[in-house]
This record gives sequence, structure tokens and C-alpha cells, in this order.
Amino acid sequence: MRSSLFLILLFSCTYAFGQANFLKTPWTDQVSSDAPLQDYPRPQLVRSEWQNLNGPWDYSILPKGSLPEIGFAGKIIVPFPVESYLSGVQQPVGPDNEIWYQKDFELALKSNKKRILLHFGAVDWESEVWVNGKSLGIHRGGFDSFSYDITDHLEPGKKQQIRVRVWDPSDSGPQPRGKQVKNPRGIWYTPVTGIWQTVWLESVPKSYISETFSVSNFEQKTQVFHTSVIESKPGQKVEIQLTNQGVLIASGSNFVGEPIQLKLENPIPWSPQQPHLYDVKIKLLDGSKVIDEVSSYAAFREVKMAKARDGHQRIFLNGEPLFQYGPLDQGWWPDGLYTAPTDEALAFDIEKTKEMGFNMIRKHVKVEPARWYYHADKLGMLVWQDMPSGDMGNKWEIRPGVIREGTSKERNGESESIFKTEWTEIIQEFKFFPSIVVWVPFNEAWGQFKTAEIVDLTRKLDLTRLINSASGGNFEWENPKEADLVGDILDLHNYPDPVMPDPTLFGEKNILVLGEFGGLGLPLDGHTWQNRDNWGYQSFSDQAELFARYSLLMEDLKEFIPKGLAAAIYTQTTDVEVEVNGLMTYDRQVFKFDLNALKKLHSELYR
Repeated sequence: MRSSLFLILLFSCTYAFGQANFLKTPWTDQVSSDAPLQDYPRPQLVRSEWQNLNGPWDYSILPKGSLPEIGFAGKIIVPFPVESYLSGVQQPVGPDNEIWYQKDFELALKSNKKRILLHFGAVDWESEVWVNGKSLGIHRGGFDSFSYDITDHLEPGKKQQIRVRVWDPSDSGPQPRGKQVKNPRGIWYTPVTGIWQTVWLESVPKSYISETFSVSNFEQKTQVFHTSVIESKPGQKVEIQLTNQGVLIASGSNFVGEPIQLKLENPIPWSPQQPHLYDVKIKLLDGSKVIDEVSSYAAFREVKMAKARDGHQRIFLNGEPLFQYGPLDQGWWPDGLYTAPTDEALAFDIEKTKEMGFNMIRKHVKVEPARWYYHADKLGMLVWQDMPSGDMGNKWEIRPGVIREGTSKERNGESESIFKTEWTEIIQEFKFFPSIVVWVPFNEAWGQFKTAEIVDLTRKLDLTRLINSASGGNFEWENPKEADLVGDILDLHNYPDPVMPDPTLFGEKNILVLGEFGGLGLPLDGHTWQNRDNWGYQSFSDQAELFARYSLLMEDLKEFIPKGLAAAIYTQTTDVEVEVNGLMTYDRQVFKFDLNALKKLHSELYR
């Protein structure tokens, strides 16, 4: 049930940033103001002892540098961004202000001989956290999770207090911010400020497992696990148990910090057709004593670039070439902006994308909560993961092989450091998820700088995935004479019709991709962000006309595949604010296409 306080707050909201219509999703009224988004937030590393802190917090929006000395302005529903409807506030913050949060709570976890960790899924952008009046530190980054050990700051008894200060310069600063701008328009959307993912507590031993990921070796039929331990002691070991439907498949152990290689008999590969996941149990051992234990999962899958039998460079999944086709996915919601209203809603877009016959999603200049990738893993959806863009202003050259001045952004040292730090955190945090098969550091020149250096950084952080170094232009070359691109993928953008890079010029060394196309627009009355001035790259008056044009795009796209096109990305999954080029409306209430008809069209692409 939604509390009366929450309803009062919601109905007293102003429709900020020029929005004319309020759009409800099917899940808007299912949100509990007292306890929203209660699902375990880190499915790749699960413990039983945890406490969710989502729900009503005190808040105030104050001039930058001020303190909330005379109390707070009201209640905000965490983890919905302050600008969103579901936050109960729906007010802009802006670069000249800060938002302050405060939560008084009772600790429900047993802290005796345990450490208590305070986790933030994501906070946009700069945050400082206090527990019981003691500052824990400052974090900068809007898309990576972070944690504090608050054990030594807890007060006797159960009652505790958290205070958080957040500042976000939006497009006034150099930080990664994706599609957010102070003045939304066109392809640029409402700013998002503050806590936008789950806040939670976790009870752990002094030595505890903090991270894990695994890598498959198809030739040797092995799965190699890498695990990190905080406050490890000499002689401690990590043990891995791999099971399938409750049956132990393989197990092994090694000293902390060392990889654990498991030999698999008759391994079942993970793929869009068969998204098989193994259950994993990880134990930290001190002699025979179990110090810590977590649950996880793993997939046996391999991604690489190789020449197919037709002589073209292709994306190989599990030793076979696979044409990848999917939508550009912005991940925005009319009620929660960056934050899906429920976990069911979070999975919905992936489920429907699969039902439409796509096998891939390009997650566009946004990073989702860990549960989104968990759903992609379970459903069998390949993911191309963008780095959120920022610090823009350089020129964009869409033509490969053309030299142009000003295409590389001249960033200052702080801007470079901010980008590299957050990109590093994103890759290290999300390389666990087998659904992610391609990293995309830059899109359409937006803040693009030192491309070769960033590709080298990406490669060092993760050798197991492909790199799309410059989606849509500003290409750089390892060896210009041989048209050998920096990265693995040559990615053109073209609207609305499909095109592809010339395989006779660029196909010997590179995977050839159509990274964006389509953008066919159809506004539907009662389901638009505003009443007029909505747009797509090409507009239509009804769904029949839209489907006919889309069918022609598919006919053209199909002709490029035997010529060497390895993947394509259609714009886009949903309408977003004034963009009406989605496969479904922004509120997820109406599909603009018949799903079965789409699936039949798309099946032709994979033959």
C-alpha cells in the first residue's frame, strides 16, 4: 500500500522541466513508498545477512556549501532521483545547489564480531556520507557502486543515523553523465541527481569475500574463477563449488588471490538460445573453518573476433559466428527517470526485446543496476555496454579514413582522471556478467579523447570481450595502410536506412557493424511526454505505415549480412521524453509493432 504521505507528496508535485503530460507505467502504482525495490541488489555475490534502507528519507535542496542546520524540507523516497515523480519531490537541483539526505534507522543486523558495510548502488555524482555525525569519505562517480565499513562509527544500541550530501553539475561539469542536460531537448533528457540505486547494509566477517568473476576456456573446457578477499590472512584459501540443478559438477580451491581452474565435463554453453547458468558457492577457509560464504553463478561462454567460413570477420559466440541484432536501449522511465519503478519493470524491457526476436541490446551511455544484467544473463540477452559520455565539444567525423582536425577532445587532467577512474570501476564491477560481450568507450565523438590509450586501458582491464572503440565515427587506426582499426569494431551510424562499411576497404582486419539506424517515429496520443513537438528521425501517422517502412529496412539490412555486416542496432527500445522512435511508448503501455510479426522478420537475419 502507498502511504498517504507519499500520495500527498506526489499530487503536490509540479510537472518539472516543461513536461505537459504525466505518464504512468504499469508499475507506477505498485511502488511502495515505505519499502520500494526490496530485491537483493547484488545478485552476483549474495549473502543472507543484509538490510534494505530504501524508503522515506529526509531531504533538503540547499545552495552549494550550505548546511541543513534548521531541519529538512520534507520526505524523499529513496532510491528515486529527486527530479523524478516517484521520488515524491520532482524538483530540479542544478549545479549551484546540493541535495542533502538523512535517514534515522534501527540496525537489524547482528554486529557482534561482524563488520557492517554500508552500500550505495549508485549516486549521481559527488557524494559525502556521514554515519552518526562522522564523515566516511567522498565518492565521485554516478554509475559505479561504492561502500563504507561503518562498524567503528555505530552508536551503542540499535538507533543510527546516515546523512548524505550530493552535488551534480549535470552538463556544466566534465564528468560522465550520459543523456542528462540542464535544459532537456531533442535527444537530451531530464537531469538526474542524487541516490538512484538501492542503499543497503550487509553483515560480514573481518575477512570476507568482496568480488568474484570467472572466465571460460572453450578449448580446455575449463572455468577459471578470480576472487578478491578483504583483510585476508596468510594461509587462507578460497573454495569454489560449481553445481547444476543441485548436482556438484566441479570443485577446487587455492590460496587467496590465486585463480581457481575447474575442469568441466560436457559443459553447457550459455547463449541467447540456451542461457544456461551454473550455481556457484564460494567459501573462504582458514584451515577447515569456513570464515565466509557467498552464493553466485557462472556461465560457460566465449566471445571473440574471427574470420568465418565466408571470409568475413565476425563476432564468434562459443566458437560459432552469430549475427547480433538489437535495439539501442536508453534505460529511462517517465516515473523514475534513471530508476525503474520495480524489479519486474527492470526486467520487462529485456523480456519484450527477446519476444520481438532481438538477441542483443546496446545499453546506451548509461550503466544499469546489477540486477538488470542479472536479468539479461537469465534471459539470454547479449549486451553491448557503453561508457556514459561527458565533457563534450569536439568535432565528429563520421567517414572512416577521413582526417579532420579537432576530433579528439582536449581534456584537462581532472577530466581525464574522472573518466578513466569511473570507466575502470565500471569494467571491474560489471565484467562478472556473461551477457556483456562488447565494451563501447565512446559514442559519436561525445568527449572522445586519446582513443588508443582508452582502448588499451579497456583491454588491460578485460581481455575476454570485444571493444567498439568509437561507435559512429572519429575512427583511429593501429595501422592505417592496412585499415587496421584501434579496437575490434568499425561502427557506422546512419538514419533511417541501413548502410555498412565497405568490406573491400575495411573488412580484412575489422568487424563491420551498423551501430545505429532506423529511428522511425510514431507519437501515440495519451502516451507522449508532451502534447506536441515530439520527433523521430522519420515520422509516420499510424502503425501499419510504420511497420511497412520497418519491413523495408529489414529487407535492406538482410542484404548486407552476406557481404560482411556482423551486427546492427536499431533506434530504439522505447520512446524517451520527446523522442517517439521507440518500439514501444515511453510508459510501456503500448507496443507500436506486433511482437510476433517482428520476431518473424528478425528470424530471417540469423539464418
